[in-house]
Amino acid sequence: MEFNVAVIGATGAVGREIINILYERKFPIKNIFPIASDKSVGKEIYFGDSKLKLGKLENLDFSDLDFALFSAGSEISKQYASSAAKKNCIVIDNSSAWRMNPEVPLIVPEVNASALELLSDKKIIANPNCSTAQLVVALKPLHDEANIKRVVVSTYQSTSGAGQKAMDELFNQTKSIFVNDPIKIENFTKQIAFNVIPHIDVFLDDKSTKEEWKMVVETKKILDPKIKLTATCVRVPTFVGHAESVNIEFNKSISAEKAIEILRESPGIMVIDKDEDGGYSTPIDCVGDYATFVSRIREDSSIENGLNIWIVSDNLRKGAALNAVQIAESVINRGLIKKV
Repeated sequence: MEFNVAVIGATGAVGREIINILYERKFPIKNIFPIASDKSVGKEIYFGDSKLKLGKLENLDFSDLDFALFSAGSEISKQYASSAAKKNCIVIDNSSAWRMNPEVPLIVPEVNASALELLSDKKIIANPNCSTAQLVVALKPLHDEANIKRVVVSTYQSTSGAGQKAMDELFNQTKSIFVNDPIKIENFTKQIAFNVIPHIDVFLDDKSTKEEWKMVVETKKILDPKIKLTATCVRVPTFVGHAESVNIEFNKSISAEKAIEILRESPGIMVIDKDEDGGYSTPIDCVGDYATFVSRIREDSSIENGLNIWIVSDNLRKGAALNAVQIAESVINRGLIKKV
């Protein structure tokens, strides 16, 4: 059985990865429709060795589609997702537009694919924030074993999480420093080259940022509403790959050795944990990979039943594009899409 698939936002950083991953994973495609902004319509992109012409969203007939993978921002998703779903097209949305809607499942397939069974007539599935996705992949098997009470996470998020213009700004600022040109700040609140910025998204009334709030509420929705979580989200001068330093407090004892054993057997996780120079994963190691890498797994003696872990993942892949494709695969594998 093959499916008609549209990728909305096909020329963005995430959209390009969705196109690549659909090809890499041999997704059962009958026809694929890459959709881009007006300035790109008519241009061509590669799908494997083939070329695809970019189309216009306004000309897309959702009734001809089985899946529409949205990665063009919240406003586009709000405007078009519901109308697509009403035409029996399953929408998988990468924006924040639908994540906290109680009627819309928020899915990381390794964690809560069973929630897809609750897919309503709305036919919209939300993809979580990139920093949340890799976190819950690592937390899920540990939570199943020892029941997580509280999580403290500090993120080290790459510029690609803010889009292509943010990546370009890091490149241009770095180049300017080396040739002694003036530094231009356009997409960030401070210089990002050779710096870190403890500010992602807008500030909220409680002094947290919206990115930090997302990690809290999305983890609760995906994994367990009883888990207490606090986050500090930081933008760092890397191009791709988010890292997270995570302190976990459990309701019962779990040793580092047991945690390593569990994580090694868990889907979507690669454990790289050697107590030696270079015996851990860094963002550059995960680029282009599907896995969520976990390192530095050790017990925290400052609290009862505590562990520290280090997580890295390609945010354009597992944090967005790969997760979206995995959701579509899960829908198919669970028989939740019917071809007429």
